[in-house]
Amino acid sequence: MRRWRGSAESLEAFLDMMSAERGASSNTLEAYRRDLVACDEFLSQSGSSARRATRADIKRYLEHLVRICAASSSQARRLSTLRQYFGFLYAEGLRKDDPTSAIDSPRRSQPLPRILSQDDVEVLIAAARTRSDGPDGARLLCLVELLYASGLRVSELVTLPLAAVRRRDGFLLVKGKGNKERLVPLNSSARNAVDAYLMTRSEFVPSNDGGNRFLFSSRGVEGHLTRRRCHQLLKELALEANIDPARLSPHVLRHAFATHLVEGGADLRSVQTMLGHADIATTQIYTHVANERLRQTVVAAHPLARAGKRKSSR
Repeated sequence: MRRWRGSAESLEAFLDMMSAERGASSNTLEAYRRDLVACDEFLSQSGSSARRATRADIKRYLEHLVRICAASSSQARRLSTLRQYFGFLYAEGLRKDDPTSAIDSPRRSQPLPRILSQDDVEVLIAAARTRSDGPDGARLLCLVELLYASGLRVSELVTLPLAAVRRRDGFLLVKGKGNKERLVPLNSSARNAVDAYLMTRSEFVPSNDGGNRFLFSSRGVEGHLTRRRCHQLLKELALEANIDPARLSPHVLRHAFATHLVEGGADLRSVQTMLGHADIATTQIYTHVANERLRQTVVAAHPLARAGKRKSSR
């Protein structure tokens, strides 16, 4: 296991600050730790460390990431972690400078997210309904319906408290990143799937945990369905629906939710609110997805576009 060679106290103090003041989740904190330890391990080979790094050290580390062909998004994320870490050290008086202050972030390409068509989603939900008789089937249908009806992140879905779906106003109360709450309206199909699952939920509640607070309770250590198991269930369903399992994940259904809303005329601010995005710029990617799908439809279906393709192939 990789070991932190710098000041353990400064690392833990940074992570405590991110948790207490910024509301970082346990998964985010673990990602910060991994990024900082990886940088520290690289710098230790030349006698430095992430705690004592200079601007030249940070540039050398970023050049190393380029050499090993790390994705631009990965490079940007690691630099962002370092910026926050050194900003914390500087603000706390633990360093006299911030070695990341004059370093430019790598340009990040923004590939369009993978999504399913509306027809694909209908086929997927239909496949889930054929299995909805028993407790496992009712849970699976509820998972799929909620993901597509609400655009939840998988971490939000599996930790959704039971109280969140017991509202009677047709809205789902979600606690997202930074412990920020948002309301997401649920359609009647999703509400019906939730009601059907609630009738069988007791099958998944551990006998020694009658007060289990999670909607998707589990006998596992965490007390709720894991993200890994949620992924597995969707992959299995994809096979039954004759959809390539590589095309399906909880996040793909989140993308489908947002894209289909934009295609249907929803305004970006509303979509941003329902997705829980802090910045509307993040939501704007779905307008690009919708426009690209529209372009592909025209190219495939318009007679002049088809004629142009025939001429170019001669």
